[in-house]
Amino acid sequence: MTDAVANEADSPQLRFASLLDQHRGIVLKVAHGYCRDPEDRRDLLQDISVQAWRAFPAFEPSRSRFSTWLYRIALNVAISQVRRVHLRQQHHDSLDDEAIAALPDPVAREPGETDAGIRALYAVIDRLDPLNRALMLLYLDERSQREIAEILGITESNVATKLHRLRQRIREELAPPATPRTP
Repeated sequence: MTDAVANEADSPQLRFASLLDQHRGIVLKVAHGYCRDPEDRRDLLQDISVQAWRAFPAFEPSRSRFSTWLYRIALNVAISQVRRVHLRQQHHDSLDDEAIAALPDPVAREPGETDAGIRALYAVIDRLDPLNRALMLLYLDERSQREIAEILGITESNVATKLHRLRQRIREELAPPATPRTP
């Protein structure tokens, strides 16, 4: 191996770019979970990448996996962005059913194919506060309670409790309205 090739392999920029490329799904999931507008999503993707690059010199593979480290950064950046937007829009109305129906299905199997249940689930997730949204996105990404706790900086028992309450809340919100009994 030549010195030039060895130096490239040891370059922090190349290592970071390679790791970010391997784990880009994490950044995409977080960005999609927090931004429905494509422009806002692109901005968030860029902000996450920049913050991850700035923090990369402090990344210690012996302390955590890159995916866990990247999730933590991505969620923190996304939550900060949500807070900034919320401060700018003091009176934010929830999306109405017509607006939700107009959203593209984030997991469509075929172009144009939608699943009303998934759209409804994302609508409920969109209404969650930033911490609970992060918790639910990690849960839906099939992360373990231990990993969720590590990423969010809370205890595993707190994760279990919050997830139980969130699942119950989502079930209630997605349940069809009860039909009144007739005597």
